Amino acid sequence: MVKHIRIALGALMLSVIGLLALGGLSPAQAADTAVIGVLTTPGGAPVEGVKITVTNEEGFTESDTSDATGAFRVPLPSGGTYTIEVDTTTFPDGIALSREDDASRTLLVLSGEKKLLVPLSEGGESAVSASGDSTLDQIIQLFFDGILYGLLIALGAVGLNLVFGTTGLTNFSHGELLTLGAFTALALNEAGINIIIAAPIAIVFAAFAYGWGQNKILWRPLRRRKTGLIAAMIVSIGLAIVLRYTIALVFGSGPRTYQQFAGQVGISIGPFNTTPKALILGALAAVALGITVLWLQRSRIGKATRAVSDNPALASATGIDVERVIAVVWIVGAGLAAFAGIYLGMTQSSIWNMGQRMLLVLFAAVILGGLGTIYGAIVGALVVGVFINMTTLFIPTEMKTVGALFLMIVILLVRPQGLLGRKERVG
Repeated sequence: MVKHIRIALGALMLSVIGLLALGGLSPAQAADTAVIGVLTTPGGAPVEGVKITVTNEEGFTESDTSDATGAFRVPLPSGGTYTIEVDTTTFPDGIALSREDDASRTLLVLSGEKKLLVPLSEGGESAVSASGDSTLDQIIQLFFDGILYGLLIALGAVGLNLVFGTTGLTNFSHGELLTLGAFTALALNEAGINIIIAAPIAIVFAAFAYGWGQNKILWRPLRRRKTGLIAAMIVSIGLAIVLRYTIALVFGSGPRTYQQFAGQVGISIGPFNTTPKALILGALAAVALGITVLWLQRSRIGKATRAVSDNPALASATGIDVERVIAVVWIVGAGLAAFAGIYLGMTQSSIWNMGQRMLLVLFAAVILGGLGTIYGAIVGALVVGVFINMTTLFIPTEMKTVGALFLMIVILLVRPQGLLGRKERVG
């Protein structure tokens, strides 16, 4: 038992030391109380020059204007109830609020940084209730954005499903692999390396340090000690919490953006509006997923991975090195998750709890598609991505994730094994 605890603590300490090294050995202090946010168009382009004013009944008044990346930050004296006003007269031509009520709202701020969501539309004053010329145009745009978002989800969901299929582990720290990948690239980028070079370096580093290294130091010893899956799941929850708050300690709790491609002018491709970086990242994600599928189907280690996923005991009896297969799966899963984190950081922003916010969406995609199947993870991710974006036609943008979780519940009631999963006999 003592050895077991030492191994877990050693893994956590190594993670902390590695993050401190990436952060330049200068941990950031906890952020002051503030209202923060990033203003972007539906196509992802930043909106600059918009004035945000925060007031309270005690006479406090403070303002900020969105910068070139669309970000704003209004410091507050303390927690409390504040009135947030968006000066619509400072909007660029063609930009408007999606909902008129967002021009002035009351917000409760407890402590730390409170993120303000301000959904915007394109099309000037006519865009108050819609973000396009018609509902059909809006549906087409949301479907396109949903496919891109689904590809991002799939990068994280595939690794989560591979680990579950080969080890049976429900890994609640998988979301932190996205965060670690994004902030590893951020640390390299802020050290002077262009994000085009920093991103692949971060993905490779994350694959071996956070994937192979994590399995070697923590999960493999736990498997050898015959640790139960419930206990391992609890360890993953603890690991996620430690990594999450270590990242917040080192990098701060505010959103961070990469130094290149932070703001891009949107482009129109037929009925779709998007940005060049979103298209390129989506294409690269599709290529990465395609290569992963071919690797599983054609390569020797890929076939061994499928065999271990089907029956680890039988695979071991036929001469397959199960531990080697699991190590490779962790490398692939961590690399794809790091790519997903960088993708998310480039299209939105990098923040300390980004993995936590994505985790439920990843689980929804995996369960929807079918546990233990890579095709299920990809199909489930695309369905979830499209569904999340489509639901913004009927519900507020900040509540869009609820739709994905509702869809997951419905699918489980109708088809418990998921869309592409196999039925299993219980008992």
